[in-house]
Amino acid sequence: MKKIILYFAILLFNFTFAQQTNEIYTVMEQWHKAAGDANFDAYFNLMTEDAIFIGTDATENWSNTDFKAFAKPYFDKGKAWSFTTLERNIFTEDTSDLAWFDELLDTQMGICRGSGVLQKTSNGWKIKHYVLSIAIPNENVKEITALKKEFDTNLIEKLKLEKK
Repeated sequence: MKKIILYFAILLFNFTFAQQTNEIYTVMEQWHKAAGDANFDAYFNLMTEDAIFIGTDATENWSNTDFKAFAKPYFDKGKAWSFTTLERNIFTEDTSDLAWFDELLDTQMGICRGSGVLQKTSNGWKIKHYVLSIAIPNENVKEITALKKEFDTNLIEKLKLEKK
């Protein structure tokens, strides 16, 4: 009898995990599609009100409100950005309303990596924190570092001054 209960518990856990993973995968796909379709409301309705979006530029660390203001003109022109999923890993715990993920994306910038956190809300899974990074092959890091040296130096100095 104990083995049967254990077996059903394992089945239920696996079913719940698979269902959560599918729901999260679907939310991420809908979110990227909404950007590609320039559907502002659909895109931002898949984010929590207190969401953070960190872009590829070191100065891009936006609250949801600030990101909406940044993104609105792109969506209004009917052309936001188009990201296609190449690979995605999703991680959850059965006792938590949080999930985290990483993904490789085909974008207008080449391959990018997204990573973030989703929160389960009364309206389903929503993106709470998202980080977008341009993937740079290791053999190109030296030349990219040289290209951004002046920008980085200036920003580092500015940030150090602001800390004081």
